[in-house]
Amino acid sequence: MVQYILECIAFQLVFLLIYDLFLKKETFFQWNRVYLIGTYMLSMILPWIKIEALKTNATEVFQEYPAFLWNVNDAAFTATSVIETSFTISWEYVVLFGGMFLATIFFGYKLFQLYKLRQQGEVHYFKDFTQVIIKNSAIAFSFFKSIFLGDQVLEKEHQNILEHELVHIKERHSYDLFFFEIMRIVAWFNPLVYVYQSRIAELHEFIADAKVAKTNKKEQYEFLLSQVFQTQNISFINQFFKSSLIKKRIVMLQKTKSKKVFKLKYLALFPLVISMLLYSSCEMEPEESVPAETEMVVEDISNLSESEDQQLFTTLKAYSDSGEYWEFVLKDDDSSIKYTSSAEKSYIKFDGHDEKIWATMVIEGPDSVSLLGSDALGIAIAFAVVDEVPVFPGCENAENTRECFQKMMQKHIADNFKYPEEAQEKGIQGRVSIMFTVSTDGSIQNVRMRGPDKLLEEEAARIISLLPKMTPGKQDGKIVNVPFSIPISFRLQSFDSDGTDESLKNEFEKVNIDGVPFADVEEVPVFPGCENAENTRECFQKMMQKHIGDNFKYPEEAQEKGIQGRVSIMFTVSTDGSIQNVKMRGPDKLLEEEAARIISKLPKMTPGKQNGAAVKVFFAIPISFVFGENKIVKTSNGQTLNFNTGVDPLYYVDGVKKTKEEIELISPTDIASINVLKGESAKAVYGEGARNGVVEITLKEKD
Repeated sequence: MVQYILECIAFQLVFLLIYDLFLKKETFFQWNRVYLIGTYMLSMILPWIKIEALKTNATEVFQEYPAFLWNVNDAAFTATSVIETSFTISWEYVVLFGGMFLATIFFGYKLFQLYKLRQQGEVHYFKDFTQVIIKNSAIAFSFFKSIFLGDQVLEKEHQNILEHELVHIKERHSYDLFFFEIMRIVAWFNPLVYVYQSRIAELHEFIADAKVAKTNKKEQYEFLLSQVFQTQNISFINQFFKSSLIKKRIVMLQKTKSKKVFKLKYLALFPLVISMLLYSSCEMEPEESVPAETEMVVEDISNLSESEDQQLFTTLKAYSDSGEYWEFVLKDDDSSIKYTSSAEKSYIKFDGHDEKIWATMVIEGPDSVSLLGSDALGIAIAFAVVDEVPVFPGCENAENTRECFQKMMQKHIADNFKYPEEAQEKGIQGRVSIMFTVSTDGSIQNVRMRGPDKLLEEEAARIISLLPKMTPGKQDGKIVNVPFSIPISFRLQSFDSDGTDESLKNEFEKVNIDGVPFADVEEVPVFPGCENAENTRECFQKMMQKHIGDNFKYPEEAQEKGIQGRVSIMFTVSTDGSIQNVKMRGPDKLLEEEAARIISKLPKMTPGKQNGAAVKVFFAIPISFVFGENKIVKTSNGQTLNFNTGVDPLYYVDGVKKTKEEIELISPTDIASINVLKGESAKAVYGEGARNGVVEITLKEKD
């Protein structure tokens, strides 16, 4: 944005210099009017125009770096636990919007001055204009279709002044000044907008004077201009008597009309605009965009602050966009992570950013390898560069085994992910970086990880320990160890306790429901179980989350249709402690109905209080319905096999027990029937291990 503003101001400065040096003294007033308005608009548009034919691109140079790739696709998962959010705004925006606010106030004051003059004056209506006579005044100006004239102006001069102001009205000069007045509000910090408005106001007077002088005696009109009258200090009116312009207007009246050939000067505008387009379209040279830093020292790599995370992202993004080979090191006292340019177009994604960083990552520390190209198991080749990557079960027939491996890893994490309850209660979140080796026998070994807390590291280790055995990778036809890495993000979902959906608040207002926001009430309602809690507000929120978790069921129809999203809910805890006036808004009726069912199961509470008296308290919370790589499969005979139930039943195919991964490899067209056993009937046949149910699949007989 700053670059855009600077480019606009620079272009405006060039346009104004051309005008003052070559065009200002010419009598092509209407042409100059178009020039000033047109170039101002051009200056705001040109920085946005990027013409492909004018772009310059830096040559991409990549060098292969034989390191262990910290792979690329960031798996982010969300747990529905609560953290409070706060609103912040930078000082730059405070200054910008503060200036705009003050400029708007000043603009309103000037409009009020005009309104007051009209109220005090004597109004006369004519066909083409309205005349307002101001008592005890010698002012003369026009504003849109109104002409303000003081009663002290000599009556014999009225006709000349009226003719002058009528030119302003017919030419719609007020629109020009009003446009620049709005620009003075939006770009109050830009001094050139004031210069533009001054130049256009000057042109308006030249245009009106030239037309009046054609039908009136020039000498008499010049004498009228030379007289001293009152002026009104309002920037967007066309005033007849303005001392700073009188001399220029008289000089311009006496000036000989410019020759038509001088209109060729306007042709200079075309190469000027093309030059500006060339400037705005050209990309920055790589050398200028690459930062000078080669390392960044932080207190804890695994728990970066928000500012450190943003600084790291900005630096790596600049390197990534440079197109050159680069290296950058992030380190703390114990270890470091080395980032290098990507030879194989592998990328890293940062939480909260859509842009990709084209790079690889190498962990270096007490538990990591000391020599590139080998680890504790022997020779190792990075996943990004190995000839044949390990084959994840289910990827045997995939066209791109590398891509399939990454997708199956993401799916494995999604299927086995559980946010540790203790971590949720303590508000622990962050990213756990994991590296492991697919050894020469296909097993997972040499697991290393780094995260913000042991609880998250243990959960990540549990997920990796469940990985199946794989077909090992190969380099030059020989089986090798292949290190692979992936980050797992543990994020607590945040919401505003005083309401998440403004439209829901509006609905409350429509039905005139009294109530105090949860965030503002002195004594919040007491959720059963929170009677002895030190912080009843925090306990209420935690119990709400627990209630939702205990009662949550993803609607099967919504799963089949692929419907997901967030349902925002608002309800009132009334003065008798009951739940009333439930309002909600979500992406689909199926999700809204499930959310309503969950809220309907809330227990009766102790009502909230304000000033010692029981009051209605309204509370808002979102319920997120999200599913990952899981899927719903429909068989050829119309039966449904759901892989997104949130639990792990037992699977039997033709009487043989199978894993979930093996089931997903079965083609729906090969399934003859599906039988689902639940509860006691499942336990009776398959024992206690069938407490989550059993899915019995019968395959079609093959010819």
